Amino acid sequence: MEYVEVARAESPRGELVLRERQEPGHGPRVLELRVNGVFVMDTLETATERQLAAAALAKVADPRAVVVGGLGLGFTLHEVLADSRVERVVVVEIEDALVRWMRDGTIPHGPAFFAEERLAVVVADIRMAIREAAEAAYDLVLLDVDNGPGYLVHEENAALYEQTFLAEVERALRPGGALVIWSADEAPALAEAMATVFGNVTPIVHDVVLQHGGRQEAGTRTTQYFLYLSRR
Repeated sequence: MEYVEVARAESPRGELVLRERQEPGHGPRVLELRVNGVFVMDTLETATERQLAAAALAKVADPRAVVVGGLGLGFTLHEVLADSRVERVVVVEIEDALVRWMRDGTIPHGPAFFAEERLAVVVADIRMAIREAAEAAYDLVLLDVDNGPGYLVHEENAALYEQTFLAEVERALRPGGALVIWSADEAPALAEAMATVFGNVTPIVHDVVLQHGGRQEAGTRTTQYFLYLSRR
């Protein structure tokens, strides 16, 4: 399979690469994001990114204020903005280059996704953003900053799945609000930590048919991704 590099950037955390591939059999051209050589996501299979938002929005009656930790290629954000109940969305993304690529059209759908008055994009560490948030500031917190606790893109992200940070999220949520975390694999330690902090956790298993492409599961097959949801 041939790849064309679209953009590359260096940050204190390493290297970000956007590259494009042609799917076999004259299939669609697919944009793919890699961080330090690790596949993160692409534009071919976006169901789990969208499901992260849909699962949370379905559980909260009045999701007026939402924070999304991790921009990715914007599909979780796009799903949140499609809900007319949402009045304000804050996306917290640590990589400035990724935000620039969305704004300037390097990621072709980016400008359309960002053309929304309800949206604020903050270049920061999600841990800092949650720590600085007012008490009961949000109705939903959605986290998809890497591939889950078992497949860390950056080792420092391990703290996002531990009780100290989860307690800060609980403080930032309004009563009736929810936290949802995406994981590429089953994460029993994360479920236990969320249950300890919130008093409840619901694993949501999402079946995905992966086709040819850059994911580690390359080839056509069915796999499972996991969402972990806790209510305040």
